[in-house]
Order: sequence, then C-alpha cells, then structure tokens
Amino acid sequence: MSPIAFGKCLPALNGLHDGPQATPAEMRNQRSLQPGCACPIYWRMPIAHLSQRAVLRLSGSEVRSFLQGQITNDIAQLAPDAPLYAGLLTPQGKALFAFILFAAAEGAILLDCDAAQAPALARRLAMFRLRRDVAIAQTELSVFAGWGETRAETADARLAAAGARWIAASADTTATLADWHAHRIPLGLPEGDEIGSDELLWLETNGRELHGVSFSKGCYVGQENTARMHHRGKVRKALVGARISGSAADAIVHAGAREAGHLRGSPHDGLQMLLIRTEFMEHALSGETGPITIVRPPWI
Repeated sequence: MSPIAFGKCLPALNGLHDGPQATPAEMRNQRSLQPGCACPIYWRMPIAHLSQRAVLRLSGSEVRSFLQGQITNDIAQLAPDAPLYAGLLTPQGKALFAFILFAAAEGAILLDCDAAQAPALARRLAMFRLRRDVAIAQTELSVFAGWGETRAETADARLAAAGARWIAASADTTATLADWHAHRIPLGLPEGDEIGSDELLWLETNGRELHGVSFSKGCYVGQENTARMHHRGKVRKALVGARISGSAADAIVHAGAREAGHLRGSPHDGLQMLLIRTEFMEHALSGETGPITIVRPPWI
C-alpha cells in the first residue's frame, strides 16, 4: 500500500475549500474536525487517481429525459450528493457500456466511464439524441477514489464498502491504481474489459447487486429481457473476484471436469475478475495454471 498522507479533509481534496494543515495532536488522534468545518477528517484514507477512466459531460434542457429513456437506472434518483450507477444495453439486455453519473452545475450530468470506451459511448448517445436539446462533450476532468476510513457525500454509487468517488480537475493522491484494483476486485466491482461490450447480460455483470438498475422506472433499451431475468430468477452467472496463480484473459475455469466460468480482463497482483456460473460458487476451482479461489464479495 502506498504511504498515507496527512493534512486535509475530504472536501479540501475535492477542491471545495482549503483546509488548514493538521496539528501533531490531530495526527495522533487520526480523526478530528477542522476549525470552521463540519466535515470529519479521515487521515488514513488512500486516494487514487483512476487514470483508466474518462469523463463525458452531457448538458441541455432535455438531458435528464433523454437519459431516462436510455439507461438502466432511474435518473430521478441522481442528485449532487447521490451519484448513480447505470448501463447502456443492447435490445437483448447485454451491457454495451457501464458508467457512474454525477449531477453537475447548471443541470449538466458527468459520466464517469472507461476511457477506452468513451469515444464509442459518446457516439452511441449522439446517435439516439436526434433533435433533443442535449450536448455531449469529452472533458479533461479526472476520476478519483478514496477508501478505508471514509465518509463522503460522493460515496461510490455501487457499494458503500467501495468508499468515496468523485470527479475533479486534480487531487492529492496517496495510493496507486494498483492499490485501487486490490481494493475493488474483492468487492466484486467490475470495470472496462471485465464487463466488455455486447458480451454479458447486464444482470450477469452484477448490475442488480451494485444498484445499477431500476425495476420500477419507464422503458429503456434492453429493459424487457432484463426485467424478465430478474422476476423469473434466471440470472445464472456473476462477476466475482478470484485469487489466481497466473492467468490469461478469458481463460476457462473448471470445477473438476466441468466448465464453471471464464476469467475476465487482466490479472492484478494475483487477483482477477471471474465470470462464474453461480451453481459452482462453492466448488473447488482450477484454471490453466493452478487453483483459483473465489473472493466472496459482501453482496453475496
């Protein structure tokens, strides 16, 4: 784990104010309140710049109604202190893009998405925009995550245990991207090529367990199959973290002689996301290079 820095409260790291430096007594206590600030200081919070993410900005008078008809979640739940996890699907309910939405100034919405997919996501949204008053632009903003002893208004929309997540031009960092992967994979938080595009059904990517779908909102692309799978209990796969010994992307995982799933994405210091058939969750698993152990996320 990277060294932990002291000296600012979370709002200061978000650029909301310049907090005073910590005193030695405050450092010893590890947690205090800054003078004139009602925000708790969490001295031991790793903060990482998520350089594999990009930020799109959507604005215009019809941006919310436009997104409501496209994404899996209910845009009415999006607020400045409540980000929203959602996906954009095929008509069959397969995930094309996964992202986190943040409410921004002047009614704009920021999309925290995989950087490699950002241009394609912008084109996809523009294709369905038609004549609506919606502008789509890529920004130079960055995504940051903080975890450990954290409490923040901009909590990760998917899982409380993930910690805080926010968008800013810059922030002081005390952890690396590798630290972030070591934190998120055991929590069952997939991203990028672990989800892929037009490969997995949204509910197979933990979209339901990670609060990325509404079953009460109006229609969106892919809703019919997604709702049917949920109500009939037909979700048979999940993306979970796994401890591995060596790996190859999409390597087959076995439970004895039976195929139990596939490794997804890239390995990160002995951890990798695994698409597992849920009937094999309790079985002994092995891959091409040795045994594989599931790391059970808190939502199972």
